[in-house]
Parts: sequence; structure tokens; C-alpha cells
Amino acid sequence: MQDVIAKQIMPDVTLTCVKTDKFKTCCLSMNLITKLDRETAAKNALLPRVLLQGTSSLPDMARVNNYLDALYGARVVPMVRKKGEMHCIGFLADFIDDDFVQPGENILEKVAALLGELLLSPKTHGGLLTAEAVESEKKNLIDDIKSLINDKRAYSVERLYALMCAGEAFGIGRLGDEKEAEAVTPMSLTKHYKNLIAASRMEVFYAGAHEPARVEAALLSALSALPRTGSFTETGTDVVLTAPDGAPRSFVDEFDVNQGKLAIGFRLGSVMRAPDYPAMQVFNAVFGASVTSKLFMNVREKLSLCYYASSVIEKHKGVMAVASGVEFSKFDVALREILAQLDAVKKGDISDWELLSAKRAVITAVKSTMDKPTGLEELFFDQAVASIKCTPDELAALADGVTREDVAAVAAGIELDTVYYLTGLGKGGAVHEK
Repeated sequence: MQDVIAKQIMPDVTLTCVKTDKFKTCCLSMNLITKLDRETAAKNALLPRVLLQGTSSLPDMARVNNYLDALYGARVVPMVRKKGEMHCIGFLADFIDDDFVQPGENILEKVAALLGELLLSPKTHGGLLTAEAVESEKKNLIDDIKSLINDKRAYSVERLYALMCAGEAFGIGRLGDEKEAEAVTPMSLTKHYKNLIAASRMEVFYAGAHEPARVEAALLSALSALPRTGSFTETGTDVVLTAPDGAPRSFVDEFDVNQGKLAIGFRLGSVMRAPDYPAMQVFNAVFGASVTSKLFMNVREKLSLCYYASSVIEKHKGVMAVASGVEFSKFDVALREILAQLDAVKKGDISDWELLSAKRAVITAVKSTMDKPTGLEELFFDQAVASIKCTPDELAALADGVTREDVAAVAAGIELDTVYYLTGLGKGGAVHEK
């Protein structure tokens, strides 16, 4: 059982503290929340990588790593997350609890101070983030952007969202694009960094055995130099309930591949007016997010139309994507069957076994977040961004209470928006039949 406290500790800085004796390690994250924007996405993605290259007192990565080793193998990783149309960047640290080291080590305070220094006192030259760090990490970022295409399953969903939400911020990639990354200079990144650090809302998370008062004191000390201007950048997500063009659109890309990818984008529709997140999770498990789902059991196993077929919901934006691997000749029949399975859910054609299995899958997934501090961090951070206040136990109980009618109600408002085919060279494009 955990005690959860969320409180504002500085202007626009919220600490979520989960006190638990379950683990031998602790987790601490600091996250700046800003709007997802095409001009700044690459800079945002680049910034934590550059900041991790050195601070005023630890001026290179080797010394940062040596310091972490001295803290009994503490670990700090840069974080770049996309939540709806919000871009969330910062650092996550995990480290051993003080009860398992020599008395007086105060690992919490030292790790908090290090994260604060990484954010607020980076290594500079002439007042600018160093050219060496910017150029080396810029190269790594561009390599990562380019490498997205090597995973065709993930790429097809990214490409679907880019096409489906071309006029919306959600269509922008988490890492930004190659052109914007290439244009970053030490001067432009330094200017962006100063604006971001002064005007962004911050979410801080801690999970571990320490008392919240001690955690708060460590953070207030670590963030004492954080500039708070009182003029913060508004963040949020524009939820579009229906397909902007009113009718499904289809797009085709050709690649030198042996297996096609069919990615289908949906708007969640009316459920987003008053989101029932547990019901949305159970719906997703019934439809396509579990091994007992309709997509897995019927489209993949029974009809053998896909090598894989699954659904994922982005609850912050109110969209859903179905990802599937399909033979080129089966694009249209697979699409029709996937849509037929969604129609079945809309009609409440859900067996007792399907509903029970879906709820068990959701509850197991929620409870598994309690198995490690970083799982708790991901869950509570996701909820903080969505302004949801629920413990994992409460979420599991709510999911257990979801009915067949609740699942059908979620499905009822879902509309097809965009179909994306990733096909082979010279295989032609499948044509979506309206």
C-alpha cells in the first residue's frame, strides 16, 4: 500500500510523492511540460541529451558517470515524452534507498541536487551550451530520427498519426524532424533552454521510502535557482471529436518490404467530452490490446488475415490506432474485418469471457506498475498530465466494475478517420472502399 501526496512546492512546480517501503530503490524525476510545436520539437528532444553531457561542477559525461557510480550505481536518463499535444522533457533517476548504505550518505539529497544541477547549471562556454555537446548530440538525435523507419511497425503508426493529424500538433513526432534538428545551433538551443526553464510548468515525481517532508526539502534546495517568472506557457491538447474531413482518408507509401503494414486511425468521439478512462482501457482490451481481444482472436488467429493486429489508445488526444502486418493482397479484406470487429463491440456483441478476460488484462497491467518505482513514475506522471487522481488500486477497482454497456458506450462514438497502407514497391496501393 502506498501513501500518495501531490502538492505545489513552487510556482507551477508540483511534487507527486509516493511513499512506499516495497522497494530497495527510489525513483526521482523532474519534467518540464511545454507545448508540442514543430519549430521547437527537435530542440526540446535535444536539450536533455545536451544537459546530461556536463554541469558546472561535473564538466563532462565521464565525471557525471563517475559521480553516479559513487552514489552506489545511481542512474540518470534523459526523458522525452509526448502526451497528447504536450511535450515533456527532463530526467529520471533511480538509486538505492538510504537504508541499504552507510548511515549519513543521504543519497536522496545528492541525487536531487544532481538533477537540479543538470537542469539549472549546465556546462557552458561563453554563456552558451557548448558546441561540442550540441553537435555530438545533434548527430545522435538525427540518427535516432532516421532510424525510426527501420522499425516498420512503429513507423507505420507514426506515419499514420502524421497524416491523420497533419494540421494538428499531435502530428508532430516526439523527436521532431531531421530538418529542424539540423538547424539547431548552440546559440538557438541556449536561447530556447532559457525560455523553457523559466516559463514551463514542472512535474516532479518521487517513489520510495523517504518521508514526503524530506523529499520536499531536498527538492526545494535542488531547485532553489529555478527561475519562476509567473508568466508560464499554456499547455493542453486540442481534442478533435470527429474526422476533420468528414469522411475517411487513405494514404499509401511504397517501400522495399516483403510484408505490408495496415495502420488505421480513429477518433474516439463523444466519450472524450467526459472521459471514462477505466472504461476506455477495458474497451481497448476487448477490441485489440490483449491476447483475448477480438482483433487477436478473430482477425489474426481464426481468419489468419494478419501477422499481428492490435490497438492502442492515446487518451490525452482522444485517438486510437490499429496496427497490423498484412500480406499485400489482403489489405482490403483485413480492413473490412477490423472494422467489422469494431462494429461488433459497438453493438455490445461481447461475450462474458471476452469482458472478463479484458478486465483481467487491464487490472494485471495496472497492478504491474506497482512492481517497480519507474512503473509508478510512468503511471502517476501520465495521470498528472491528464489531471487524473487515482491510485493503481483505485484504477484496478474501477476497471473491475466496467460493464458490457460501458464498453459499448465507449465504442459507439468512435469514427474511422484515416487508413494508411505501407506496401511493397510496385505492389500498388490498396484503395479504401468507403
